[in-house]
Amino acid sequence: MLKSRVITAIVLLALLLAALFLLPPMAWALLVVVMVMQGTTEWSHLSRLEGGKARLYWWLTLALMLGLVSLDAYAAETVNFYVHLAIYLVSALLWLVIVPTWLMVGWKVERPLAMAAVGWAVLIPTGAAMMDLREAAPSPWLLLFVMGLVWVADIAAYFAGRRFGKNKLAPEISPGKTWEGVAGAMFGVSVYVVLVWSFSPHFSTREILPPLLLTAWWWVALAVIGDLFESAIKRQAGVKDSGALLPGHGGLLDRIDALTSTLPLAALAMLFQRIG
Repeated sequence: MLKSRVITAIVLLALLLAALFLLPPMAWALLVVVMVMQGTTEWSHLSRLEGGKARLYWWLTLALMLGLVSLDAYAAETVNFYVHLAIYLVSALLWLVIVPTWLMVGWKVERPLAMAAVGWAVLIPTGAAMMDLREAAPSPWLLLFVMGLVWVADIAAYFAGRRFGKNKLAPEISPGKTWEGVAGAMFGVSVYVVLVWSFSPHFSTREILPPLLLTAWWWVALAVIGDLFESAIKRQAGVKDSGALLPGHGGLLDRIDALTSTLPLAALAMLFQRIG
């Protein structure tokens, strides 16, 4: 299983890097739409949407994503700004308030349409962030930096948890996750941030390193919340994986769960910086 996971991860990384650096903006946006639609298919399954409701949900999501792409291409910059700000504020409400409460209380949302609405709050801001962060300066390095931080946290947590894991993080939600894994993620992203800071001309000042590290640790917490939330949704649906798209990894949602809780918040921070 580990060999299959590694091979799949390498292939996916190569394809993602090629798309990230070589595709023109509109082609990248359409690729993001395809990824969101795959996530929508998997979320429909987790939400127990069936038949006509599942098809309607898929088409409505496609319409929303294509509308967002068209808005980015043709609408005034001020209109784009406020639409994206609203999308990211919904995501912030979800990940900073609703999901932590959901996990602590142990909510069981049995209504498929309510879960479908949650899916929009998970997937659409993620898609928007993948487009916005890629076009932000220094394009596309900002998006790669944030995604790399989440990947490093995931890899470090996996190996630290396997080697040292004893104290369960949330045994009722995801028995395999441990506090030692979280500590490993914190250490891994600290090394990652120091390396990026050391070699990148965009982080050349010494004063930026402490806030950069604090932000990275906060991002690890967000990534853990995203990971636990998808685990809770899968447990509620009675499935191990969100799908079978990726050998050794499950579905697309199994690979982007931590990105759904981090990328939109990074894009929101970018918008606030623009206001400043």
